[in-house]
Amino acid sequence: MFQIDLVEKCKANNRKAQLKLYKQYCDGMYCVAMRFVKNEDDAEDVLQESFVKAFQKIDQFKGEVTFGAWLKRIVVNKSIDFLKTKQEKLVALDEGVMHVVEDEDWTIENRVTINEIRRAIDSLSEKYKYVVLMYLLEGFDHNEISEVLCITPTACRTRLLRGKGYLKEILKEKGYGTGS
Repeated sequence: MFQIDLVEKCKANNRKAQLKLYKQYCDGMYCVAMRFVKNEDDAEDVLQESFVKAFQKIDQFKGEVTFGAWLKRIVVNKSIDFLKTKQEKLVALDEGVMHVVEDEDWTIENRVTINEIRRAIDSLSEKYKYVVLMYLLEGFDHNEISEVLCITPTACRTRLLRGKGYLKEILKEKGYGTGS
């Protein structure tokens, strides 16, 4: 069965189609939630709330992006909402005087593992961690990140640049170097 057929059946409130979509995406979306909330029980809660919201709002899915991308955005938003309720607040930046410089050099030594990079990202403050996580690991662009986090694209670029700098420093301290 094609994905679009499944979505259309879900729009008609077909429970079997909903279950099939859930099974297709639950593992991947659980991983997305875990990268944010860092707790299995919390990630499961976020996942369930995300699917409930997705099925409630499925009529808003227009097929402009894949269903997986649409659902991932819901999971990311629910994860961030969950963290906000746990008093992990994002700090606003004063963007009026910021000048953004793009730096696309993400070179690091081959011996650094993805787990070491993830631990380094986890050690960033929330305002940088979310942007770096969404940009590097989730593949969101600046406009998407700025919408989700309710910041301007300029603030998003600034936070990514600063977060990347902090990430490089963390990795340098561990002796991996960053090529710059």
